Amino acid sequence: MKILVINGSPKGKNSVTYQTIRFLQRKFPKDEFEVIHAGAQIGALEQDMWLVKEGARNAQMILFAYPVYTFIAPSQMHRFIQLMKEWEINVSGKYMTQITTSKHFYDVTAHRYFEDNCKDMGMRILHGFSADMGDLLTKKGQLEVITYWNYIKHIIQEETSPFEKEQDRTPLSEKDRKYQVMIVTDCKKENSRLRRMIVDFRKALPFASHVVNLQNFDFQGGCLGCFHCAVDGNCVYQDGFDELLRKIQRADSIVYAFSIQDHSMGPLFKTYDDRQFCNGHRAVTAGKPTAYLIDGEFSQEQNLQMLLEARSQVGGNFLAGIATNEGIGADTTGACADKLAYALKHRMTVNENFYGVGGKKIFRDLVYEMQGMMQADHRFYRANHLYDFPQKKIGMLLSVKLIGLLLKLPLTKKKLQPKLTEGMLMPYEKMITGSPLKE
Repeated sequence: MKILVINGSPKGKNSVTYQTIRFLQRKFPKDEFEVIHAGAQIGALEQDMWLVKEGARNAQMILFAYPVYTFIAPSQMHRFIQLMKEWEINVSGKYMTQITTSKHFYDVTAHRYFEDNCKDMGMRILHGFSADMGDLLTKKGQLEVITYWNYIKHIIQEETSPFEKEQDRTPLSEKDRKYQVMIVTDCKKENSRLRRMIVDFRKALPFASHVVNLQNFDFQGGCLGCFHCAVDGNCVYQDGFDELLRKIQRADSIVYAFSIQDHSMGPLFKTYDDRQFCNGHRAVTAGKPTAYLIDGEFSQEQNLQMLLEARSQVGGNFLAGIATNEGIGADTTGACADKLAYALKHRMTVNENFYGVGGKKIFRDLVYEMQGMMQADHRFYRANHLYDFPQKKIGMLLSVKLIGLLLKLPLTKKKLQPKLTEGMLMPYEKMITGSPLKE
């Protein structure tokens, strides 16, 4: 695969973000990476965008790599996007994705900025990868970026294959039962559009699936916010919802199928969501991929788009796909089924962004503060080591304090300042050029 990398960091080769690109180059030697350090060379690009034009012409995908600055990208990248449009760089039909590094503070708005601009230029959008500043120095972070890149390559390979995949019409009884997929829907009998999507999705999915229709469940009512469940997790209603929810949660993946109603999933689905408060703030399905089958103009529903992404992020569920029946440009049920199957087979985990990181920290602090009442939550958080307060990182706090003290001294600051970037990159250099990496 030929990739044009647009490095948006003003530091060029010395940026932390760019080290992820170097990592991918070494890990995937068969992929061809052409790099343009746009952030550092924006002055030269103001005069001539020929390299970008040629690089885009030869590339199958354009990868934007940049640090997040104040809610979006560095100003140099804003100018670069302008230049792409002014020079009419032809990227129509090309794939795009992005890799960012930050502390996850509004990385979602940065990613959305590039997605919106790339849509303006007719590009095919692939979900980006958002990393914490030091993720690449950990085995977990390295595995996450490798898994992400394999997933991106899989999607492109499937979509550009010259042979259209035959839908899997294997009888349900003969399907692979290694994974169990639960489809939760509020589909009414007369809703033929949504029903058709569910049928097509099940046919395309290579695994066994089961449908739970909320229309068939007799809810006694919506959540009352009474905190009856706070101590032991048992709801005040005696309608059997607890048992139904546990059955759904035991599946390897949960798929939600609904028709858009009043800019939301509708009142019945909201009742289902609210009643899940018997779980409190415990992400009991974390690690299980999810997907959505949506009947309606989802592309016009910005708030709902944000809600579904945040829902997956806070729950710790990899969002494998969102299929709609909008037509051109939308994921088909077959493509969605393929992405979910890949996510299950390769154990895809969620790449946390602002929604996931921020939401979890808010809940962490809430549960810790309210542990006397939220006893079930507190037990879960302790057992899963979710109380990851920064005050516990004594070594890091002391080392940063020492650097701060040295920077206060004029003579020391003069000697130390130029070495800060070099010091930041040293562990990356050792990791990238060191011993061979393992899958």
